Amino acid sequence: MRFARASGWLFAGVLLLSAVGGFLLYRLSAPKPTLYAEHTGVPAPTAPAAEPAEGAESPAIARKIPERLPAITLPGLDGAPVSLSRWRGRSLLVNFWAPWCEPCRREMPLLQRIRRERAKDGVEIVGIAIDPQSSVRKYVTDHGIDYPILVGDKGGLEAATAFGLEPVLPFSVFADRKGEIVTVKVGELHQDETNLILDRLHDLDTGRLTLPLARQAIAEGTRGLGGERPEPAEGIPH
Repeated sequence: MRFARASGWLFAGVLLLSAVGGFLLYRLSAPKPTLYAEHTGVPAPTAPAAEPAEGAESPAIARKIPERLPAITLPGLDGAPVSLSRWRGRSLLVNFWAPWCEPCRREMPLLQRIRRERAKDGVEIVGIAIDPQSSVRKYVTDHGIDYPILVGDKGGLEAATAFGLEPVLPFSVFADRKGEIVTVKVGELHQDETNLILDRLHDLDTGRLTLPLARQAIAEGTRGLGGERPEPAEGIPH
């Protein structure tokens, strides 16, 4: 009886070790998820596909960021539907955020300042909040956010997917007056890089740069801006 019981425990242990070993092998051999860089100088980044092992399934193809702003309609703070096409003819900075996202809150004073400073250049800021409307409305009211806000409580994830990105907050999309996406920034915006991007966007809108040259200038200019960042100033909304 003791021998049978010991054999049973031994057999169970072998099964457990096999299961753990199989899980670890899967984790080590599984393809890594595609990560988007902090600075994207080209609007359609795709990761090079790794050669699949013999007999293995091909890895999923990374989503492609569209060349133009997708047709997105979401409710505003009052619940009425608003389309991004409302701002056709203006340069857009479309910022995906949420009230619970700390980097999103940190960049809001910068977005408000940009809107005031760049109004003469025809730049508009549009926020797309991925959170229930009641919490978004309260946050916007409490902190005096003055740029247009759309609410993606139910459609926000679909909107992020339409831009070819996973909904990792915050991220911002820069588009010219023709609605062509010039560049995308994943992560918190900072003054230096935002000014650089908007300056090149202005050059594009005024005909001083072509779209390929504007993208190249943004990619080259932001490449050297990844060093240490200063601590956020006081007065940041929380």
